[in-house]
Amino acid sequence: MSDSDLRAGLERDIARAVEDVPGVAFLRPGVYGRLRSDRTAGGPGRAGGRPAGVRMSRAGDGGAWQVDIHLVALAGARTVDVARAVRGTARERMAAGLPADAVPARVTVTVTGLV
Repeated sequence: MSDSDLRAGLERDIARAVEDVPGVAFLRPGVYGRLRSDRTAGGPGRAGGRPAGVRMSRAGDGGAWQVDIHLVALAGARTVDVARAVRGTARERMAAGLPADAVPARVTVTVTGLV
């Protein structure tokens, strides 16, 4: 399986898991997802079928994965607790998806708004 296929599958898995974390209202697409038209991007909030709000990249050949998550939280939840829970959930999904990966993923969670 290529890095691209692996990345796409993990992004979808992480997005589904993060949406179920208490206090998460929804994942928020980045600038790229907002600038692309719905017709060319695969639907609202999607960039070529990729889930909104979750992006993964890898530093060099065999380097650590970087997972960036952008979300909107519920106003009644403590934002720091939501961000910590999302980070933990993403790390769990990465560990499950890459059990042999010796270098743990670096997960960054950005709360872009409250509703």
